[in-house]
Amino acid sequence: MEFPAEFLNALKNAESVLFFTGAGISAESGVPTFRGKEGLWKNYRPEELATLNAFLENPDRVWEWYEFRRGIVRKAKPNAAHLAIVEFEKYFREVVVVTQNVDDLHNRAGSREVYELHGNIEKNFCLRCGKRYDAKEFNDSEHAPHCPGCGGLVRPAVVWFGEALPADVMKSAEEAAKQCDVCFVVGTSAVVYPAAYIPFKAKSSGAFVVEVNIQPTEFTPYANLSLTGKAGEILPEVLRKLKEVR
Repeated sequence: MEFPAEFLNALKNAESVLFFTGAGISAESGVPTFRGKEGLWKNYRPEELATLNAFLENPDRVWEWYEFRRGIVRKAKPNAAHLAIVEFEKYFREVVVVTQNVDDLHNRAGSREVYELHGNIEKNFCLRCGKRYDAKEFNDSEHAPHCPGCGGLVRPAVVWFGEALPADVMKSAEEAAKQCDVCFVVGTSAVVYPAAYIPFKAKSSGAFVVEVNIQPTEFTPYANLSLTGKAGEILPEVLRKLKEVR
C-alpha cells in the first residue's frame, strides 16, 4: 500500500499520535455495531434498553441485555488494528486512544493511555452510593444486583442515552486532541456528539487527520487523508511504513 508523502512526513516528524476509535474497529473482532442491519439495536428501540428510566422501570430486563452483550465482548479478542495501535507506542513520545467503544478491547490489547468516552461494559456502579464494581463480581446474575454495602441498585458503567459524558474523561480527551500531531479516526463516522468533537479539535489545532474506514463517511471531507478498508489491514501497513520512516 502506497501512502502520500505528506502523510509520511507527518508521521516522521510527529511526537504525539491520537487514535479516535468507534464501533468499526471492534466489528473486526466480531462485536456487532449499534447501527446498520446487523446492529445490536436492530430489534429494539434504544429507549427500551439504554436509558436510566428504562433501567429503573425494568432493571432485570436491562441487566439481562447487558449480560448478553458482555458475553459477546468476552468471546471477542483484540484484532490486528488494536495490536498495531499498541505497537505505535514504540515510535512516539505519546500515543493516546480516545474511544467511543465500551468493549474494553483497547485495554485488553495493552494500550497504556485509553480514554473511554462512553464508559466500560466490564464495570458497574451503585446508583445510591456510587461504589464501583467489576462486572465479574456479579457474573451470571439473572437479576439486576444490589450493592452489598448500601443495598442500592447496581447498573452498568456505560453512558446511556440522555446522559452526559464523564467530564474528566472528555476534558482529558480534548487536551490530548489539542496536543497531537497526527490523529487517526478509525472505524467511526464521527457523527455522535459530543464525542465527535475530538477529531475536529485535533484538526483545528493543526493535526494531520487520517480517516480509516470501510467506506466514506460524513467525516471524510474533513480528513487530510482518507484510507478505505479494514483497520486490521490498513493500520499494520501504516505501522510497517512507519518503521521505515522513523
